Amino acid sequence: MIEFLKFAFDFFLHLDKHLADLLTNYGTLTYAILFLIVFVETGLVVMPLLPGDSLLFAAGALAAATGKLELIILIPLLITAALLGDNVNYFIGKFFSKQIKSRERILFFKREYLEQTEAYYEKYGGQTIIMARFVPIVRTIAPFVAGAGSMQYSKYITFCIAGAVLWVAGISTIGYWFGNIEFVKKNFELVVLGIIFFSVLPIIWQMVKPKLSSK
Repeated sequence: MIEFLKFAFDFFLHLDKHLADLLTNYGTLTYAILFLIVFVETGLVVMPLLPGDSLLFAAGALAAATGKLELIILIPLLITAALLGDNVNYFIGKFFSKQIKSRERILFFKREYLEQTEAYYEKYGGQTIIMARFVPIVRTIAPFVAGAGSMQYSKYITFCIAGAVLWVAGISTIGYWFGNIEFVKKNFELVVLGIIFFSVLPIIWQMVKPKLSSK
């Protein structure tokens, strides 16, 4: 277990090198590997800790550095992976909806959390689906909760598509533009940690906010 955690941590911090190795060893099959990682992160509610934002950034940077990955292929491919994952997650949530609502807990979902999230969706609308796309863990759980709750699919899919396009195209393009900058190349671990930090800020804020309000 410790060895796996070490490998996972190293993989996160040195995504640029690991993706470059994948590209060297597997060539165009790298597209399929990236597709699978994005699909699993967004489609399986039990796999929320896979790299998402940093993976897209690294893939964009690798496309700029090597020319062996084409952004024009990468972006629509990974948008498709994200959408497929979201839809699988949504319908899994829909399938388990009655069980969650009839019990106090199923897996790590409590009924009260589902009710709170439904109220949040009702108050702020489907744009929360777009915002959730940019927050690790939340982007994996949000489609499941939307399916398990009362959000209609026609409403969900519209915001789901918008979120997938903005997320994949935005971050991979930023990686393509900035990944070749010398500072970024030499300090990729710091860049990855920065991406992770800024993407989890909303989670930290939601944890701290009630404590500040009570004071």
